[in-house]
Amino acid sequence: MFDALAESLEDAWKKLRGQDKIRESNIQEALREVRRALLGADVNLQVVKDFVAEVETKALGADVIAGVRPDQQFIKIVYDQLVEVMGETNVPLAKAETSPTVVLMAGLQGTGKTTATAKLALHLQKLERRALLVATDVYRPAAIDQLVTLGQQINVPVFAMGTDADPVEIARQGVEKAKEMGVDTVIIDTAGRLQIDENMMGELARIKEIVQPHETLLVVDAMTGQEAANLTRTFHEQIGITGAILTKLDGDTRGGAALSVRRISGQPIKFVGVGEKVEALQPFYPDRMASRILGMGDVLTLVEKAQEEIDLVDAAKMQEKMMSAKFDFTDFLKQMRLLKNMGSLGGMLKMIPGMGKLSNEQLSQGETQLKRAESMINSMTKEERGNPDLLSSSPSRRRRVARGCGYGESDVSKLVSDFTKMRSLMQQMSQGAMPSMPGMPGLFGGMGGGNRMAQPGWRGQQGGAGKQKKKKDKKKKGFGTL
Repeated sequence: MFDALAESLEDAWKKLRGQDKIRESNIQEALREVRRALLGADVNLQVVKDFVAEVETKALGADVIAGVRPDQQFIKIVYDQLVEVMGETNVPLAKAETSPTVVLMAGLQGTGKTTATAKLALHLQKLERRALLVATDVYRPAAIDQLVTLGQQINVPVFAMGTDADPVEIARQGVEKAKEMGVDTVIIDTAGRLQIDENMMGELARIKEIVQPHETLLVVDAMTGQEAANLTRTFHEQIGITGAILTKLDGDTRGGAALSVRRISGQPIKFVGVGEKVEALQPFYPDRMASRILGMGDVLTLVEKAQEEIDLVDAAKMQEKMMSAKFDFTDFLKQMRLLKNMGSLGGMLKMIPGMGKLSNEQLSQGETQLKRAESMINSMTKEERGNPDLLSSSPSRRRRVARGCGYGESDVSKLVSDFTKMRSLMQQMSQGAMPSMPGMPGLFGGMGGGNRMAQPGWRGQQGGAGKQKKKKDKKKKGFGTL
């Protein structure tokens, strides 16, 4: 996501490189590039006009900072304005003082509303909040079955009364059932339509009047660009919503929705869907999103993803093995599978500062190399995985591994050689030496790129990483369909 926008904004920075100071005469070309980039990303026209005007005012009024080039200072100003446009701070989900908290989910068909409902329940589960899903979409074929299946998948109970019941009554009884069960959050999945109509809005209004939700969240498709913002505004004017969930932000979205929703609708984006898996829902942080747009990564989100998957005790043991050069292929395979659980290699790398310049071809090459390495490791015996030196000293073993995985002996030899070099570098680091770290060339062949944001005066990521969370027990009891 945002690749095209990031590349277009790069042209704006180029206009100011080599200049000694930001002036009205030299900033106009850069502003035109910013305007062109935002319009190309399908950002609302009025938002673009306001954005460019604010950037120009702040840029011309900015004090010259010693040691900071004009293009670096301009990037900082654009970053701050992006954060301001998207809402400045994360707006967390409401939590009622007296349980249960009622969340009403609304949206058109095809936006991923039912899946987003389950994703939100799983997110709350990670926060140690128990949820009940309520299925009120009696119109779309298999909508109730879909929610029941998703509920079983994440071990969250689902309340349903079939397709013949009144959606308003289903919602009312669902809230009552939640009180009986003692859960702290009720998430009501309402019916969608292909377009906004009087019946849809009337039913939503009646459900809202009966259940008195603490949150009314509109699920919108980020692929629709600025129309997502207009849809949010329309729903807010007619129903009254408290926020939006942007789905499909991992797809071929140009970013216009994320930059337009708050300014046009007046309502915050609370969550973003970044994949089809039920785990792929993230709280929306404007500062982190601005960092991604500018190609400087998102370290805090990466850390949070890792904390969800990594056991701290296992991590400490793994670090000790790495530093003592006892890291073996079994450990490496475990790390690769952990990375897969966190998401795609490309998605992870783009959260690392300086990796935003990697092309899709380079990322695809990295994914392919990881798959090749995994295939080769799976062809090794348990003894060989635990003692890579056996492969280093035995051509016959390497040939057998190559036959088992379908690659050449030279490929296996290169994997073993790269792995041995990596272990040696890690051991040097543990002894106080600081060699350059090229990674495993055989896995990431040629992937690289400097950190263009690592410049004097660039503030970078804001805020702290927060407290580390202990790994939670995900095997919570499920209730199935009630």
